[in-house]
Amino acid sequence: MSITVPRYGADIYSTAAILDPYPHYAELRELGPVVWLTKQKVYAVARYAECKQVLLDDETFVSGDGVALNALANRLGRGTTLNSDGDEHALKRSVLAHRLTPKALRTMGRAVQDEAERIVDAAIAKQWVDGVQDLATALPTSIVPDLVGWPKDGRENLLRWAGATFDSLGPFNRHALGSAKASAEMMAFSRRVVRERSVLPGSMGADVLAAADENRIERSQCPALMIDYLAPSLDTTIGAISGALHLFSRHPDQWQAVRQDPGLLPNAVNEVVRYTSPLRAFSRRAARDVEVGGVTLPRNARVLVIYASANRDRRQWQDPDEFDITRDASAQLGFGSGVHGCAGQGLARLETRTILEVLATRVERIEPAGPASYAVNNVIHRFDRLPLRLVAAEGTAS
Repeated sequence: MSITVPRYGADIYSTAAILDPYPHYAELRELGPVVWLTKQKVYAVARYAECKQVLLDDETFVSGDGVALNALANRLGRGTTLNSDGDEHALKRSVLAHRLTPKALRTMGRAVQDEAERIVDAAIAKQWVDGVQDLATALPTSIVPDLVGWPKDGRENLLRWAGATFDSLGPFNRHALGSAKASAEMMAFSRRVVRERSVLPGSMGADVLAAADENRIERSQCPALMIDYLAPSLDTTIGAISGALHLFSRHPDQWQAVRQDPGLLPNAVNEVVRYTSPLRAFSRRAARDVEVGGVTLPRNARVLVIYASANRDRRQWQDPDEFDITRDASAQLGFGSGVHGCAGQGLARLETRTILEVLATRVERIEPAGPASYAVNNVIHRFDRLPLRLVAAEGTAS
C-alpha cells in the first residue's frame, strides 16, 4: 500500500456505539482517509470526500455481492435492487421508478397532507405525546403499505420486519442474529402475497407482478422487490421525522423561524438528515485495485461507507456538530449518492416536510417531556421513544 492504513480496535457496532456513535466517527476521521476496522476486518471511509468518491464510482465499488457486513445477509439479498449493479440494477429500479418521480409524488401530495393533518390534530388533542409513535411512525405507516400494496392482514408486523431487514445488514453480531427470525417471517409473508397475488390493485406490488407477467423480471425476484421498497420507505422516514421533532424541541428559535417562513423547510429537512443520518453505513466490494485518499485498496476488499460520519466531517461542513437550518445542507449523504442513492428519498422528503408544515401552522412550541431513547439497530439510527409536549398555537383547537 502507498501509505500505512491506521487501525481502529473499538467495535462501532457494539450497543454502546450504536447508541452514541459520534465519538467513534470523530476518531475514525482523525485517523485518516481510510481506516482498518479490526473487529469487522473491513476498510472504512469516514470522511466526506472519500465516502462521496466510493458512492459515485459504482463500477469500481460494486453492490452486487452485497452491502452488508456479513456473508449470510449478502447471500440472501442477492438480486435485490440494493444488491445489484449496472443493467440489472437499472432494470429492477425501472419497474417502480415511475411511482417515485416528482410528478408521481405531486399526485400523492393531497393524500399525504390530509393524513398529516389528521395525525397532527390527534396529537395536539393528546398534548403529551410520544413523537415516535404518535407522529413519526403514524404518517409513513399510513401511506407506505398502501403504496407498496401489502394486503391489510399482516401489516401489524411490517415495522418490526422492516427494522429487522436493516439490522441484518450489519456484522454478524447479536443484533443481526436477533433479526433473523423477523427477516425470515417477512420474506415468507412476501412470498405468500406474490403467490396469492393479494397485492392491492394499482400499487407498486401490482407493478412488480405485471413486470413478471410480461417477462421483464423473473417471478422469483418479486418478493424481494416488494421488500426492497418497504423497509427504506418506513425506517428512514421515521428517523427523519423523529429526528426533526427532537431537534426542534431543543432549538425553539429555529422552530419559530420555520413557523414564520415555511420556505425554510426543504432545506431544514436536508439539515435534519445531515445531522441525524438515519442510515449509518453500507459496504461495497472493490472490483479492482483502487486508490482512495492515497491508500491503495486491493481488489475484493470490502469497504464500509459511513454516511453518518461524512455528514459530520469538518472538512466539508462548518461547525458540523451544530444544527442549523439556514446552512446549505443539500450535499448531505444521508440518502446515499450516485446510482444507489435512496430511491424513496423523494417520498421521505415529502412526508417529513408535510408533517412539519402542518405542525408549524398548529403548534407554537414543541417541548421535551422526558428522556428519549434510541432504537438498537446495526444500520438504522433513530429514536424509539421521544416524549414531547405540544403547545398548540393560538386559535388551534386542542
